[in-house]
Amino acid sequence: MKKIDPASKPWYREPWPWILMAGPAIVVVAGIATAWLAVRSNDGLVEDDYYKKGLAVSQQIARDQEAAGLGLSGELMLGATSEVRLLLNARQGGLVSESVALRVIHPTRSGNDQSIVLTRDASGFYSGRLSSPLSGRWHVQVEDPQKRWRLAAEWNVDKQPALHLQAAKVGASVSN
Repeated sequence: MKKIDPASKPWYREPWPWILMAGPAIVVVAGIATAWLAVRSNDGLVEDDYYKKGLAVSQQIARDQEAAGLGLSGELMLGATSEVRLLLNARQGGLVSESVALRVIHPTRSGNDQSIVLTRDASGFYSGRLSSPLSGRWHVQVEDPQKRWRLAAEWNVDKQPALHLQAAKVGASVSN
């Protein structure tokens, strides 16, 4: 007959079972947290019409080439009150359009994207006002109302007070 040692503790008072159960318990908690994050977060980078966007790449390149053919360049400046001013230059002289479209696109948060129409004033500047201030890195696009040409660049607003826009070289690929 086996005697029970009165000094021995029950299993739940020993440290080793708890140490061995801690690993799987941590994995279960991490899995639940990951599933919760996946359900609650927004997939802002996923495009619903990715195939259509892919087909439009050649059209974007054609618009960039048109801007290069016109010799377009510009200087985009941001004021303290979210006012935007743009000076456009073209090789053939003045531009015909009285307004241009400005798109300011955040690389990761599509909810922060802004689109405004800049109108030309008597001094030759195009101006408008953004709905919210900019900070950090942005993709900038300026285009005519008929969408024949486009100037695109990347702008780190915190490091650059003004952005120089230059038409893409013919044959170079530009995204979006």
